[in-house]
Order: sequence, then C-alpha cells, then structure tokens
Amino acid sequence: MTVWRMVFQGFDPDDEGRREALCTLGNGYFATRGAAPESVADGVHYPGTYVAGCFNRLTTDLAGHRLEDESIVNAPNWLPVTFRIDHDPWFTLERAEIVEAEQELDLQRGILIRRLRFRDHRRRTTRLVQHRLVHLAHPHLAGLHTTLQPEDWSGTVTVRSGLDGTVANSGVARYRDLAAHHLIDHHITEASPELAVLDALTSQSHVRLALAQRNRLLADDSLQPTRVTDLGEGRVDHEFAAEATPDMQIQLEKVVSLHTSRDPASTEPVSEAIDSARDAPGFDELCRTQAIAWSRLHHQFSTTTSLSEPARRTLLLHRFHLLQTASPTITDLDVGLPARGLHGEAYRGHVFWDELFVLPVLDLRLPRLSRALLRYRYRRLPRARRAARQAGLTGAMFPWQSGSNGREESPSWHLNPRSGHWLPDHTHLQRHVGLAIAHSARHHHLATGDDDYLSSEGAELICEIARFFSALATYDRSRDRYVIRGVVGPDEYHTAYPGNDEPGINNNAYTNIMAAWLCATATQVLRELPDQRRRELIDQIDLRRHEMDRWDRLAHRMFVPFHDQGLLSQFEGYHRLAELDWDAYRRRYGDIQRLDRILEAEGDDPNRYQVSKQADVLMLFYLLSAEELEELLGRLGYPMVDIPGNVEHYLARTSHGSTLSAVVHAWVLARGDRPRALEFFDKALFSDLHDTQHGTMAEGIHLAAMTGTLDLVQRCFTGIEIRPDGLHLNPQWPTDLGPLELTVRYHGLPLTIRVTGRAVAVRTAPGPPAPTITCVCGPQRTHLRPGETARFSMDATPATDSAGEPL
Repeated sequence: MTVWRMVFQGFDPDDEGRREALCTLGNGYFATRGAAPESVADGVHYPGTYVAGCFNRLTTDLAGHRLEDESIVNAPNWLPVTFRIDHDPWFTLERAEIVEAEQELDLQRGILIRRLRFRDHRRRTTRLVQHRLVHLAHPHLAGLHTTLQPEDWSGTVTVRSGLDGTVANSGVARYRDLAAHHLIDHHITEASPELAVLDALTSQSHVRLALAQRNRLLADDSLQPTRVTDLGEGRVDHEFAAEATPDMQIQLEKVVSLHTSRDPASTEPVSEAIDSARDAPGFDELCRTQAIAWSRLHHQFSTTTSLSEPARRTLLLHRFHLLQTASPTITDLDVGLPARGLHGEAYRGHVFWDELFVLPVLDLRLPRLSRALLRYRYRRLPRARRAARQAGLTGAMFPWQSGSNGREESPSWHLNPRSGHWLPDHTHLQRHVGLAIAHSARHHHLATGDDDYLSSEGAELICEIARFFSALATYDRSRDRYVIRGVVGPDEYHTAYPGNDEPGINNNAYTNIMAAWLCATATQVLRELPDQRRRELIDQIDLRRHEMDRWDRLAHRMFVPFHDQGLLSQFEGYHRLAELDWDAYRRRYGDIQRLDRILEAEGDDPNRYQVSKQADVLMLFYLLSAEELEELLGRLGYPMVDIPGNVEHYLARTSHGSTLSAVVHAWVLARGDRPRALEFFDKALFSDLHDTQHGTMAEGIHLAAMTGTLDLVQRCFTGIEIRPDGLHLNPQWPTDLGPLELTVRYHGLPLTIRVTGRAVAVRTAPGPPAPTITCVCGPQRTHLRPGETARFSMDATPATDSAGEPL
C-alpha cells in the first residue's frame, strides 16, 4: 500500500456511513458520496449527490412551531447500477454472501475502486470490479465502469443502469421529522437508444437539475442492445441482457452529465446535459485526463514530511477532500464553504465561519480560490447590510449560518437526540462570524499583496463589518469603556446567563478583543488605499468622519474582562459560574464531548458551569501572535495576558465537542508544549478517519478541521505568520520528525520553505525581476529576489545567503 491509497476491507453495515463520506468524489461543482451503486437510502447506505450552491427551503409544522429550513439539495442519484441472474432478485449486498470485499480510494487520481467477490443463494460465485470518478477538469461529468465476471456459472445476466429522482434529504437522523422532499416536476427524456435524461425542479428555489446518462454494455467484447425502462415518475433505467459463461467479462460503461439552471454560459440544463453526455469521452479517456488534472493540483500543494505513513496518508486524504470542495472550478461559481463539504447533509450544507480555518491554506497555495470564496461573502454584503438595519444597527451583520442568499439560516429550534427534546436555538447570536470574514479578507490581502482585491472588495467588506461592530458596542460610562452585550461566543455552550430568559452573554473576551482589532484594521486599511480610491469608497458607503473617530475610540477603549492576574474571562461573569465535576461525568458517561446534550438530558444546563465545547478565549492565540496581541492590549490600556496560564485554565474546562477544538489547541500549545501539541495534532488528524465523534461522519466530513491539520503543518509548525511588514518565520517543527519542506506562494512569488527543528531556509523561485519580499525570523530580517535563498536559525543571530555568507 502507498500513501496515496486509502483502502477499506470487508463490508460492515454499521460503518458504511463513515466510508461513504470518506469516499466521496467531487470537483467543486458537485460531489457524490461513496455509496454502493446498487444501494438505496435504507439506514445502512445513503447515496447522496450535492451541487454546490443549490439550496431549497421547506416548511414543517412541528410541536406547535412552524419551522422553515433551507438545505443543500440531495440531487437525483446518478449511481444506480445493479444486475440479476436469470429471474432471480436484483443484486444487493445484503442478499449476498461476501467472500472478499475491498474499496480503495485512489487519492492521486481521484478514482474510487470497488472489488467484490460474492456468492448468491444458489452458491454461484461472481466477481465485481467498479471504477468511479467525478471529473476534476470537466466539472459536469462523472463516470462509473462496472466489470461483472462469473466464476462458476452460466446464465442470462440482466444489467440495469438508471437515474433516480425520487430521492429526499434523509441523511441526518435528527432532521427526519422535518420536510425533506425538495424535488418536484420530474421529466424523463429518451434522447437516443443509449442516452436518457432525467430532470427535476426544486420546489421553492426553482432550480432545474438535469442529468443525462450514456450507457454502453460489452459482453465478450460485443456491444449489446439496450432498452429504456420507465419505472414510474422520477426514475429512468437502461436495461441490457447478455448470456454469460464462466470467466466471461461483462462491462458496463456509464457516463453521466449534470447541469443546473444556475450554470453560467448555459441555455437550459436539459439540452446542456444531453450535449455534454453525448460528446463526453469514453471512460478510459476520462480516467487519463482525470489523473492529469489531479497531478497539476497536487503539485501546487506539494508538502514533504517524515511523518509516519498513516499520518502522511491522512494529510493527503484531508487535502483531497479540501480540493474536492474548493477546486479551481469554484472560481466561476457563486458558492461558499459548507462546514461539512459536499459530503453529506449535516448542518444542511450551510456556510459558517469555516473560511477562517480554510482560506489561510488557500491564500498561500491557490489564492484565486480564496478570492472566489471571499466573493461569496461580498456578493451577500447587501443582505448583511439589510440584516443590520433590521436590527437597528449600521454596517453589515453577516449570519452565523448562510446558504443561498445570505440571510440568517440558523434554526430557531434544534433537537437534542439524547433527550428527544426540541429546544430553542440561540446560536444565531454568534456575531463573531463577521470578525472571521474581516480577518480572512485582511489575511488574503497581506498574503497575496493583491491591491486590486483590497480596493475593489476587501476594504468595503472590512469597513462595513467594522461599522456593524462599532454600532453593536455601547459606551459604559461607569467603566469609561465600550461593551458588547447579548452575543454568543465561539464556545457555543453559553447562550444565556443562568436563570435568565434573555439570550446572550456580555463582553465575550474573544469578540471584544477582535472587535478592537477590527476597528484598528479598518482604519489602517483606509490609509493603505490610494487617495482617489479612499475618497471614492468613503463616498460610496457614505462613511462619516464621526464613524471613523468612533473606530479609533473603540480600538483604544474596548472593555476586556479579566478574573485573575493575566487570565481573561471568557465573558463577563464566567468565573462566577459553578465548576463541573469532570471526573464524575467521565466515569458516568465515558465520552463527554457533547456535554451540553448530556446536561440537558439530565434536566441541567451548561450555562450554569465553567465548561466550553471548544476553544473560545484561546482562539485569540490562534489568530494573533503574542506580539500582535501585546500591541493590541497595550493600545487598549491592558497588560499582556499570561498565554500559558490561559491555555491551561481553559484546556481544563473544555469538552472538545467540536473537531476544531483539537486543531486550535494543537496550535496554541505548539510554542510552549510541543509534545502536547503533537498529541492534539494527532487527535485532529484522525478525528474524521476514526469517527471520534461516534457517528457524525456519516453526515459529512468536517472540512475546517481537515484543513486545519494541513495548516498546522503549513503555518503553525513552520512558524509562518503573515504580517504587514513581511513574512515572519518562527519554526517549531520537532527535530526528531526530520525535515519539513513545502512550497507556498507569497505576494505572487513561489517560495520553497525547508524547516529542521528551529532552523529554516527560504528559497525563491528563479524568474524575471520582481519586487523583493521581506522575510523576518526573530531579530533577523532580509529581502529576497527571485532565485535567492536565505537561511535562519532561532538559535543564532545572523541570516545567511545561499553560499552561507552573512546577509
């Protein structure tokens, strides 16, 4: 086995959901779960196909409440392929005796390979091999090649290949009481004997989806005739019959095209689907070009480490799923980053704050992708302005959960599956999502040097979010400070004060400090704009002098809660909450990651305790270097915090109910406790692969956590920090793990960075004259041109050039 092969042995019904999510194939435009082609949604299997940005809203009357939910739509299933021998039942895994079973995910080529050997109820033995792809370079195409080989029998084989539009969104158990049928108005068209089309309409958003299939069956190298069988409304099948003998190969080549009415450069989806399916290459040619497309993409994300083979394979798996969700295809699409990728229906396909963990990786590898994803937010800026106005505020209030048009999609009620209770949901008060968007926009500009982005979109986005937080903050005369009340922090466990019916908590430290950062950043960004563009932007958004003056005051007078020397309070009053007996709960329940659900099922409330689902205060040390935080707090008139003390304090009070928790804790521990940092890195690395949250993987991957592990290698352990004065390096890679080498793109210039322990070498790619880039490592600073190398050591002061001479 190589690091590029992820292999699953046997068939385990209890594990099928996890495998299907991990074996999802996609290309940014759409993705399909790794379900068996003959399967249906039955509690074991869940075939799902999701088109990026295709949402629909449904309404449910439940428990006296009228709930409207927007979901990413489970598109018609293009996978169905099955067969039968003579007049026996159609093949399913459950009806067969499995002799051998293996599923291989080829991470290098983006191909899923299934090998199966089984016996039926008549003791006939058959081999089945299937190759599947969703094409990276032809985003509307997918293919499935099936080889069926009898071992010890003869008979008539009937093969059926279809398109199924009777699907629903039923992939998440806790949503199953809610309306789930998004597709209506099904039509079936036979374009030719080998080409059939199924199209359907989403019931509310009126997106037309069309799938065309082209099937060809070879039996003993002879092309077999086909007939179309209409199995009723919403499904179409091709059927083939062939006489089989032992060791004879029956091969079905299925090529599918998928188009929607949202596509650019398109007339209407049915004719587009027919044309692309008819003109598509054969499966072998699709495999060849698929390998080429993936090779190009892998090259741009090159990273070399001496980690163990399982760790390297898992990092490749994470990279693979990131690039299937955010591939070069998305640069032409209006899509965001779903928290669960295009791999399942958890969180209904909504966009949260995950770009905060994903875009830094893309900024340094494929910045055009990060700019495209930031454009998803910019296009929804008018909706965010409207939301702020409706709340009586100015600026732009972005939603915690976003979908099609950027309105707030957070549910008003949610189900606790442990207790069976429907509970009010106040997570929409996580206003810090705007801070994440502004931070991503600022990081993108600093990493790319893309002044056009800053002038055309970035500055407006940052200023409008700063406007909102300036309006959200109120002046507290008794403190002579500005405060922010009635929010929910990243922790999510605390949505109100104990015994208080009013939702929200006051002065969340992360929100307040990052709001002060934002106000200072917005002021700085305006200064960086060319004079003419600055005047145009001020006129465009009607930005007044008194607003900018208020930003300056907030940057200097925001209130920050402390409860001990150097210890930040997660929010005002946090330290007065009760302490939890963690050992007692671990003894009673074992797994207490979702402590909130446990407490509610007991009739208790996490709002009563000093407990956190994930990093909250510690997010500050994830986003800001110690130097940046010290400068920020100093401007506010506060002393520097005790970073190790804060880490220990909150680590002891965190249940790690989010996969992101391990990523952030690995990051914040890397500077002071590398062994523990590596423990959390290991937890983050294998959380999805091993489904450490016990069943959530069947509902989709955790995209931010997967990408976070890539960023731990790319930025954290290399010590890369993007600051206004240059590229800072503070390497933390453990010496016993050997060298770490990666290629990134900074200000448009490719850099190869090699780290060994506390030493680092930076090599710029040769090329035409270009502006120099500034590299900073501790007190050492140098300027590099194309084709130059600099070496730094955190244990020595002089920086050296490629010949070893001091710079």
